[in-house]
Amino acid sequence: MKTAVMGAIALTGAGALALAANAQDRMILPGANWATMQDETEGGHRFGNPEAKVKLVEFMSYTCSLCATFARQGDSAIRLAYVPTGRISYEIRHLIRDPVDLTAALLTHCGEPQKFAGNHEAIMYRYEDWMAKVQKSTQAQRSRWQFGSHSARFQAIASDLDFYDIMQGRGYTRSQIDACLSDEAKAQAMAEQSAADIAKYGLPGTPSFVLDGELLEGTHNWPALEKRLSSVMIAD
Repeated sequence: MKTAVMGAIALTGAGALALAANAQDRMILPGANWATMQDETEGGHRFGNPEAKVKLVEFMSYTCSLCATFARQGDSAIRLAYVPTGRISYEIRHLIRDPVDLTAALLTHCGEPQKFAGNHEAIMYRYEDWMAKVQKSTQAQRSRWQFGSHSARFQAIASDLDFYDIMQGRGYTRSQIDACLSDEAKAQAMAEQSAADIAKYGLPGTPSFVLDGELLEGTHNWPALEKRLSSVMIAD
């Protein structure tokens, strides 16, 4: 697991088994299209059947390289092979580590809840590009990220890391993006929810996974998580 990239900046303010079970579950739940169902929860965004027997929660950070890898390997596998069965729901929550992380999280929440999946993928799939800019950032840039109003800092980060380009590619206007970055209440709520989740589950870092309310120890990548999910499907 990765430690915080921006630690010096203070934060203020799937398997074949699942696919084979799909047809049976659709007979049990006629007409349900769990693959496309998404809703916003108190702590994040959930995909699939809200009444699913098995509930998986991922705690991730946008400045975490292992999270970016999981987004490419695990997200689609879970949503294509497990979520459609209706037996497993998948929720993504944020563990806020630094101002860059918080800026990205605000942008993924921009617009209606149904836009989250696309926003999340757009940010994560460009991880190497914008993280390279973080690593090459100057002292002057980091000062802009740390001082001033919340909106000014988040806008500076978005500008320096090309987040505006990413979101405009998603169809957002600059004014819409600025409005999302200026939502101080949302930023504060995210930071508080992150702290509460860390305290509740004893999260050691990112990505971490909670299955049916229990933290999966030693599970921080897709191969390890896939084994746990496969076991659950067999037991179920």
